[in-house]
Amino acid sequence: MSQARKEENSKSQLPDSLAGVDPVALGRILFDVAQKTQPVMQEIMAKYGVAQNTKMADPLNLQQAYFDFAAHLLSDPQKLTEMQMKFWQDWGTLWQESAKRFMGQESHTLYEPEKGDRRFQSPAWQESALFDFIKQSYLLTGRWIGNTIQQTEGLDSETRQKLDFQARQFINAIAPTNFLLTNPEVLQETINTNGDNLVRGLENMLEDIERGHGELSISTTDYQAFKIGKNLAVTPGRVVFRNDLMELIQYEPLTEKAYKKPLLIIPPWINKYYILDLQEHNSLIRWAVEQGHTVFTISWVNPDKKLAQKRFEDYMDEGVLTAMNQIEQITGQPDCNVLGYCLGGTLLAITLAWLAAKGQDKKIASATFLTTLVDFADAGELKMFMDKTQLDLLDREMAETGIFPAESFKKTFSLLRANDMIWSFVINNYLMGREPFPFDLLYWNDDATNMPAAMHSFYLRKCYNENLLPVPGGVVMNGEPIDITSIKTPSYFLSTREDHIAPWKATYATTQLVDGPVTFTLAASGHVAGVINPPAKNKYCFWTSTKTPKDPDEWLKQARQEDGSWWPHWSKWLAKHAGEKIAARKPAKGLCAAPGTYIKMKS
Repeated sequence: MSQARKEENSKSQLPDSLAGVDPVALGRILFDVAQKTQPVMQEIMAKYGVAQNTKMADPLNLQQAYFDFAAHLLSDPQKLTEMQMKFWQDWGTLWQESAKRFMGQESHTLYEPEKGDRRFQSPAWQESALFDFIKQSYLLTGRWIGNTIQQTEGLDSETRQKLDFQARQFINAIAPTNFLLTNPEVLQETINTNGDNLVRGLENMLEDIERGHGELSISTTDYQAFKIGKNLAVTPGRVVFRNDLMELIQYEPLTEKAYKKPLLIIPPWINKYYILDLQEHNSLIRWAVEQGHTVFTISWVNPDKKLAQKRFEDYMDEGVLTAMNQIEQITGQPDCNVLGYCLGGTLLAITLAWLAAKGQDKKIASATFLTTLVDFADAGELKMFMDKTQLDLLDREMAETGIFPAESFKKTFSLLRANDMIWSFVINNYLMGREPFPFDLLYWNDDATNMPAAMHSFYLRKCYNENLLPVPGGVVMNGEPIDITSIKTPSYFLSTREDHIAPWKATYATTQLVDGPVTFTLAASGHVAGVINPPAKNKYCFWTSTKTPKDPDEWLKQARQEDGSWWPHWSKWLAKHAGEKIAARKPAKGLCAAPGTYIKMKS
């Protein structure tokens, strides 16, 4: 082989920046890193020792699922052999193509990352024959594992979904991007900094262990960059009422005239309300005030063991109904428009059905549901954590603590998007040794809340596990059987197309349950980014139609696509139900200034 060809091959195996790396020099760098980090490791071990939680956990109740998978897989030896042969044939083909590239010959790429997979964006994954082979071999193996689960016959859908989810967690964890020697960007950073990135990464890890009181709590943002009441939740207003479960905030008007009918916002109590009032430029609450609405919002308490027996009915009675009564006393208006987000929307639907049963449904002039599940039949991967065995175990644990802890929610939601919410930060914080970027959404995401044991058990069993809300009389509130089909209130539904918490087709099902006029709108992006999309950014798009056929795919085919934010579309719809304009109402002095005290309570 000519010297020119040898040099060409050498360049094709590693990116230019790594082609001249001396393995011995790299080894010395890693040895020096080990020496530098030894005191940090000793500090971690001295302070926290081995992992404190030695309890064996099976959060998905997977033991039986694995047994069923193995039994069905082995029951058809011929098919198993065929799948294994196909795997080795694909590996042989990949090796042949990669060998061609190593030799400087023309070759074909067999496996590309899926659209939206940002892990392999570095040019080195394409330019280097070595790293391209590592990438493609990983993609081949991961897809074979997934295909094996999907092609194994005889598994019920629940077992298959659990296995597929667990397999994806494993596949994501072993990605070459997560390891020093198989990530070209990390290797390059290690060489450039003489290993200081790894030292800084270990220091970052120690800080995260301390922040988690001995358990790794991965930082996802710069927590010093934000302060509630200073640069988050800054829309001016007053806390005008408080009880054990909530503070009611009324916002200062930003227009001389305002609609006669107030707007009440019911946020979820899994997280805090300021997702709707982040900063001035992306606050849905401020924007609604600027459109001329008298806006009230509920700020839920972050409960402790003392509130363990608070029921779902209490969130309706002491939350929504009490807020509506206070609003009537303050404004003199007997009805109001109500917006519910996520779990807050589920509570809104239950409250509407309860008011209908009492003949009081006129108290709510219109209802807006943001990414809200009512029919939980197809509620996505969260249902995997809620079979009867897991719920029985959870009830026993909550009987001791009185709450479902916020940290458990964060871990579960992070697993649903592990590459974005876990592994990207492992790479950035610990391998690259960088600080996470200040991001208001992720600050809010980490500021989760506990759930009272009684309320949470009811919610998981009656909604997720038994799916009784769509059944007339299936759920009883304060002794009153409720019926979602009795709701005649004009309703606006906003869902998001990439929602992994409340899948849009599952939320669409509510349009087939309620009996009143319905407008369904589908926004691009996900559960949070699709909702918090101010018009000034001119991002994404949305689809809308007043027609709601039974099939959601049929709805999407005939829906009209529009660019930008859904907020103005909703504002026009809401104005039709808000009454005439009157002099804007200023809140009374109340108990304290917004954002109040409950929002600052940590889990």
